[in-house]
Amino acid sequence: MRGSDNATDTDDPQRVAAVAAALARHAGLDGGPCRRPLPDTVAVQALAKQWRRLLFPEIWTDRPPGLAALERALADWRSELFALAVVEYLSRPDKSGPAAVGPPTKLEIAGSERFATEVCAAVLDALPDIRRALDADLQAALDGDPAARSRAEIVLCYPGFHAIETWRLANVLWRKGAPLLARILTEQAHARSGIDLHPGATIAPGLFIDHGTGVVVGETAEIGAGVRLYQGVTVGARSLGRGAKPGKRHPTLEDGVVVYANATILGGDTRIGAGAVIGGNAWVTASVPAGTRLRMGDPDGPERGGPAG
Repeated sequence: MRGSDNATDTDDPQRVAAVAAALARHAGLDGGPCRRPLPDTVAVQALAKQWRRLLFPEIWTDRPPGLAALERALADWRSELFALAVVEYLSRPDKSGPAAVGPPTKLEIAGSERFATEVCAAVLDALPDIRRALDADLQAALDGDPAARSRAEIVLCYPGFHAIETWRLANVLWRKGAPLLARILTEQAHARSGIDLHPGATIAPGLFIDHGTGVVVGETAEIGAGVRLYQGVTVGARSLGRGAKPGKRHPTLEDGVVVYANATILGGDTRIGAGAVIGGNAWVTASVPAGTRLRMGDPDGPERGGPAG
């Protein structure tokens, strides 16, 4: 049933036309040149899914593929990445609009193909190192979580590992000049895991994010080897506003740092020394010496690091 017998749809075409006109005004659809397409987020999601299967075929497939099959799968994946990189290069999104307009020139097309070739080469060259880094991340999870029963459980189930695994691809793309693809990847992982790792951050092997929901790591953060973060941790910037000068805005966590739940560490000049332990709910805006155990409510002072600065 569609409502009462007296209901009519006679005004729907007019309503639809009015709403469409309003949306068109906001979107700037004024009959000008066509905007170029932006990367398809569904295609990026499929790329990430296949990425996980390429990295860990011994877990994601019933039987590890032979070398020839793995080469074919990698070549197909590279073709998908190439196409998405071309689209990002040609769309050139910026703060003034969603994408460039009009058909691309021959020079732009040639440039996009060079760019995509360089991006694909960088990712392929990085793959062996990424697998080694992820093996270290896996081992960190096994060592850090007594509830972890197997590598397969971590790969298949742990949101922290999913976020790190996606970040390690996105970071290569970010550094090769494909920031939109990188951000789509990390935000898709953020939506699934609740963990926000900016693709521009620096993260050494052996990161373990336990539970993970609410973890935030900013663009210029540096995370050393063997760091452990619990849920709700923020490695962020002080509030600087949009007029802030470029530079390091986020903290550095040296090797072996442990940060417990809901701690907040802020500032580009804040350095947490190797092996330091930051207690839950601490608010840290000053550097903390190596080996320090800092708890919420500890007194300020350079000898303690101080929960506030």
